Amino acid sequence: MASTNINIRMDADLKRQFEAFCADMGMTMTTAFNIFARKTVREYRIPFEIGGDVPNAETVEAIREVKQLKDDKI
Repeated sequence: MASTNINIRMDADLKRQFEAFCADMGMTMTTAFNIFARKTVREYRIPFEIGGDVPNAETVEAIREVKQLKDDKI
């Protein structure tokens, strides 16, 4: 199987942290990206959940207040 190169742009600090993680796992960044690519293609999905940030305390309180108002009307 022929190999090809790809370029990925990322924050320098994230790259350093990811390289350290990969080293701790006994692999290179190339191996990690290949694992990700193979699993993605095999399962035809991103192999982990992607979600938004958890609401902050102010938003949680606003949601609680709305629910309380709604319950009070019942």
